[in-house]
Amino acid sequence: MSRVSAASESERHWFEPIADHMGSAYLRYAHTKGTVQEVDWLIVALGLRPGDRLLDVGCGPGRHVHELARRGMIAHGVDISATFIDLAERDAPHGATFERLDARRLAVPGVAAGAYDAVIALCQGAFGMMLSDEDDDAVVAGMAGALRPHGMLALSAFNAYYAVRYHTEATFDVARGLTRERTEVHDPQGRSLEVDLWTGCYTPRELRSLLARHGVDVVSMASVEPGSFGADPPSAESPEFLVVGRRAQC
Repeated sequence: MSRVSAASESERHWFEPIADHMGSAYLRYAHTKGTVQEVDWLIVALGLRPGDRLLDVGCGPGRHVHELARRGMIAHGVDISATFIDLAERDAPHGATFERLDARRLAVPGVAAGAYDAVIALCQGAFGMMLSDEDDDAVVAGMAGALRPHGMLALSAFNAYYAVRYHTEATFDVARGLTRERTEVHDPQGRSLEVDLWTGCYTPRELRSLLARHGVDVVSMASVEPGSFGADPPSAESPEFLVVGRRAQC
């Protein structure tokens, strides 16, 4: 078994070497198996129609972008992992495009400003993997800026209440709102790597405040699990909150 420390990766985002190791094996994990149900829900909740332009922030190997493109959307995925972008580009259907990009840089002037009908960040992708409030803020600012006026946003975040009550295999940093889990991940050949996984955790009140700061009005918020997106009210009993928002008129 090899090892990597999140603290030692000063030049790269901490998740990049983990993604390099997992490669296509990432898609074997249970949380990636609900793509069709999740896209079914997104199409209704965001009012998506064929021809709409959608941005997936922290797209990983592109599973949501692929499915959305198959249904007629023009879908673009960005991820900090070059390995995941390479995987996403393989056999990408018509209408699906990808780009390696740090989600903290979405708000750079001229980058995708106002170009999209909808923006998503799901399953603790870019938003859930930042280690500071400033970085989370930068990701949401970029997502909001990429939306046209009245464009729709879907954002999932790990449930802070659930983390404290049930995520016992991880330690919870109360001051920073982060969990840290020491675990093993595997590559396509089954070789293991021991890693630190960091996850930002939020309450509904914090999510509403963060989105409002960037001109996004919350339309709905639900407690969900991967592959089971729905409309259950926020509670402490599910691992994620899923927020739907609408960008205000500029």
